[in-house]
Amino acid sequence: MTTASTTVSSATRAWVRTPCPRPGATARLVLFPHAGGAASFYRAWADRLPAAVELAVVQYPGREDRLHEPHPASLADLAGRVAHALRPLLDRPTALFGHSLGASVAHETALRLEASGRPPLVRLFVSGRPGPARLRPGAKHLADDDALCADVAQLGGTREGVFDHPELRAIVLSTLRHDYRMAETYRPAAARPLTVPITAFVGDVDPEASVDEMGSWRACTSDSFDVRVFPGDHFYLVPLLAEVVEAVVDALRQSVPLETWAATP
Repeated sequence: MTTASTTVSSATRAWVRTPCPRPGATARLVLFPHAGGAASFYRAWADRLPAAVELAVVQYPGREDRLHEPHPASLADLAGRVAHALRPLLDRPTALFGHSLGASVAHETALRLEASGRPPLVRLFVSGRPGPARLRPGAKHLADDDALCADVAQLGGTREGVFDHPELRAIVLSTLRHDYRMAETYRPAAARPLTVPITAFVGDVDPEASVDEMGSWRACTSDSFDVRVFPGDHFYLVPLLAEVVEAVVDALRQSVPLETWAATP
């Protein structure tokens, strides 16, 4: 098997981070951050995955090591650019996982990859965001800075004290406001259902996505679909990291028999 390290382009490396490279891995899990999130949010996942799975995390422009790059014009634009960057990484069974805003980006990316005739994904995981048919209109991106800070603090997921430093607060709020605008103005185009399984994850008291709203992802695939409910709010996956990763791996085993793979870290 040709390893990703020999095939990825500079464009792919700009968009994707691999915190723990595993040349011997026989599958890949690609993660998509939430609004205001960055690749570092998922760093701890790498150590919890089996050796057969290599973790790859999408890094959106406008944050961390891409801080000075312009934000994408729209969610559709972002998904198109991510799909292009991921094409060299489809050399082994690949699944996508997106949380919150990342769920929509992952879904749009999956649609583009499938339409391009690339090797099919093995599964799409969507977390903490209603399906396209149940997305709620919103205008949080138009709120003043204090209101935006309050909303983010209520949801959690932002490092404690990040808004206490004026310069850092300005940078973070700029990215958050853009991502909120991208999420709230996103209007999904009519699309054929994917032909890969979809698994939806949600916290049982998530104010951003109810269990019923997560069930609406069923219409987005002609393959199997299931919903996993975890105790917690919008960022349930932070305190329940071990349980969430275990659930992801269990679902992957339904698509690809990981236990039969001989892989080295």
